[in-house]
Amino acid sequence: MKAILYAFLAALFYAVNIPLSKCLLDSVGPTTMAALLYLGAGIGVGLMSLASAKDRRASQPLTRGDLPFVVGMIVLDIAAPILLMLGIRHGSPANASLLGNFEIVATTLVALCVFREAVSWRPWGAIALITLASAMLSFEGADSLRLSLGSFFILLATVCWGFENNCTRRISSKSTYEIVVLKGIFSGLGALAIAFARREPMPSTLHVCEALLLGFAAYGLSIFLYVRAQNTLGAAKTSAYYAVAPFAGALLSFALLGERLSWIFLAALAVMAAGTALAVVDTLIRHHASPPARLHALPRRGIPHAHGRPHPSARPLRLLRKTFPQPPPEPA
Repeated sequence: MKAILYAFLAALFYAVNIPLSKCLLDSVGPTTMAALLYLGAGIGVGLMSLASAKDRRASQPLTRGDLPFVVGMIVLDIAAPILLMLGIRHGSPANASLLGNFEIVATTLVALCVFREAVSWRPWGAIALITLASAMLSFEGADSLRLSLGSFFILLATVCWGFENNCTRRISSKSTYEIVVLKGIFSGLGALAIAFARREPMPSTLHVCEALLLGFAAYGLSIFLYVRAQNTLGAAKTSAYYAVAPFAGALLSFALLGERLSWIFLAALAVMAAGTALAVVDTLIRHHASPPARLHALPRRGIPHAHGRPHPSARPLRLLRKTFPQPPPEPA
């Protein structure tokens, strides 16, 4: 029961990111906000790693051969959160929460087209449904074919994260703490350099602290709780619980920001839920059909997977392989 609670809390901590970022963007520039979120995650997870020396010693460190994937991961994690913050600023946070699911589509297509990974029929069904729902959320009104600016930025962010997921997967056997700290600190500093170049005004100390704390909760603490849940539940079951995150984000946007419901949003919500459910079912089926294998987990926004060789059918979580002791195989 505690593991299930951890999985839901991990989803909830990530879900608060978009509505609370929308509130802070009134006082913090989008590029600065992206930088502070990632710096908060990197600093927070770095401090957590100091208390987990045993886990760090048991992990494989990064090597020179991993450098191309590390650089790609960092560069993409500079661009993606900036685009996300621009999308939130110019659009609806409820739409932004659901549009984040387009990352499933981007990750799968990149894995298929660039890395030549096989895709079964269920992910194709999920891609079709999620793409349809994203289109419904992205156009400005039922009688308009003009793509909204906010949705455009969100979709670009998910494409960047789709490429980033595939870079991260190539180094997913290495130290979680090392990768999270690297991407948090260096991506955060890269975004901060862009903010300085754009001459965005620096926010007050209070808003800086709030953004850092939000980054630690939405990215750092969410990862920690996800990994704790996965140690007991396994990757497939944990991913099923974590899949509520985009829908919780949309609900929180209505509750905290008072957004108005529309029939288009409700229809897109139903289609998006069906697509996400299909992706989760595919993850669970493949998990039970495969022999026990190392579990890979990455939360930023997605569905992790367990496998002997990578499969893109489920959106990977963003922050990688668990470094905690391996749990016993979950019963069939």
